[in-house]
Amino acid sequence: MGSGSRRSRLGGGQFGTLGLHFADTETEKSVLSVLESVETELRETVASADPFVTEAAGHLVKAGGKRFRPLLVALGAQFGDPSRAEVVSAAMVVELTHLATLYHDDVMDEAAVRRGAPSANSRWSNSVAILVGDYLFARAADVAAELGPEAVRRQARTFARLVHGQIAETTGPRVGDDPVRHYLHVIAEKTGSLIATSAHFGALFSGATPEHVAALAGYGETIGVAFQLSDDVLDIASESAESGKTPGTDLREGVPTLPVLYALASEADAASARLREIVGSGPLTDDALHAEALGLLRESPALKQARETVRGYAEKARTHLAPLPDIPARHALESLCDHIADRTT
Repeated sequence: MGSGSRRSRLGGGQFGTLGLHFADTETEKSVLSVLESVETELRETVASADPFVTEAAGHLVKAGGKRFRPLLVALGAQFGDPSRAEVVSAAMVVELTHLATLYHDDVMDEAAVRRGAPSANSRWSNSVAILVGDYLFARAADVAAELGPEAVRRQARTFARLVHGQIAETTGPRVGDDPVRHYLHVIAEKTGSLIATSAHFGALFSGATPEHVAALAGYGETIGVAFQLSDDVLDIASESAESGKTPGTDLREGVPTLPVLYALASEADAASARLREIVGSGPLTDDALHAEALGLLRESPALKQARETVRGYAEKARTHLAPLPDIPARHALESLCDHIADRTT
């Protein structure tokens, strides 16, 4: 595929979908250049001497995706020298790590589809999906090693946080734990940690100052949590597939997202009591009960509370940008805050 067609797909649809806006063409071109290089190198890096491993490891690479984590690397790099070769390698580390987690997640969730294509576990087997995920983690570590000890250390610690988050989600809150606080911790570990490392790596390997590296890492973690929580709200509030899936999917599967957790904690009125009765029983396979719960949630104080929480995280992310210079890349990062704050209203 030529760079022209790639530029059109990334520059138009991808950035618009994410709510990202560029104030100047030079910054946008620089970011696109990193993403184009990542797309090419991903295919080369997942290749193996074994054709089957190459096919299985390239399965999700070919399926595409937002490449949100490499995007954060590219934006973070704007605060140093984004043309450094290390920037693309850093983006490779975070995207390979992310792809590896998707293979493992699909096994745990027994998912049949990922990014519009059959999941690796449904196409081959759980064992193959787990092993391919392990292979991608190894490839990420190999690229990180080329960047030096700091990259290896950061990637390893991020991986540890991802695992801790998955364990916390799997085991659930302990007796006496606040379910909402537990859920927000899981999101920070499973989602925020790798997005934080993405922005951190972009700044670090472009030669940005330590102050700017720290600011971008803080921004990345907070905006990552905000994005996930906004998806939770859209799963309930959207009338169409705005969130990339059928509205009420998490509710039907019995996944306790933020609006549901707020509703379960509420004792406001009869509607709240009925909602607790319905959603407290687990997955909603009955269409009538699912529709009733979805309607009650859309009218509940819990949905408003969840929207306020999303806006709070988006604004907190914006405060992390305060130490950064007033350049177009900062404005682009601020536009993500605006988009997240507005997309659930």
